[in-house]
Amino acid sequence: MVGKQRPEKYEPELIGQTFEAAQPVYVTAQMIADFCAVFEESNPLYTDAEAAGRGPYGGIVAPPSFAGTFRDGDNIFEQLHRYGTRGLAAGMDAEFVAPIRAGDTIRITSQLKEVYRKTGRTGPMIFLVIRSTLRNQNNEIVANIDHRFMNRP
Repeated sequence: MVGKQRPEKYEPELIGQTFEAAQPVYVTAQMIADFCAVFEESNPLYTDAEAAGRGPYGGIVAPPSFAGTFRDGDNIFEQLHRYGTRGLAAGMDAEFVAPIRAGDTIRITSQLKEVYRKTGRTGPMIFLVIRSTLRNQNNEIVANIDHRFMNRP
C-alpha cells in the first residue's frame, strides 16, 4: 500500500466483516421514472416502454447510476467503528454488472473492504472503503459500489 498507513487504532478483524440489509428494496417503474425525471434522463431505454421493448433488454431498465441510490439499506455504515469524530463521504466507485429492472428485488450486502490513513494539507485523515454488492431476486450481481468515507482522528 504505497502512500497509505494503517490508523493507530486499526482493528484488523473489521476487514471483511459483512452486513446484510434486513429488507430488500423492491424496484418499481415509478422509482425509475422519478430518477430519470430528477436527472433529466431522456434515453428511451430508460424512459420509453415501446422503444425500450425493441432495445437490447426487451423493456425499460434503470440507468446504471440508479444503483448508486441504494446506499446501505438498514444504515449498515452506521454499524461500523468510526475512526475519529468527524467524517464525510469521500467518493464512490461503481461497477455496473447487469441492468436493474422494475419488479426487481435488490438485496444489499456491505463489507468493510479497507481502512487506511493519509496525511493531507489539513492533517491526518482515516479512510474507510465499504463495498456494497447489489443482487437481484435471482441472486445475480447487478452492481458493486465502493463507498469511501473520510474521518478525522
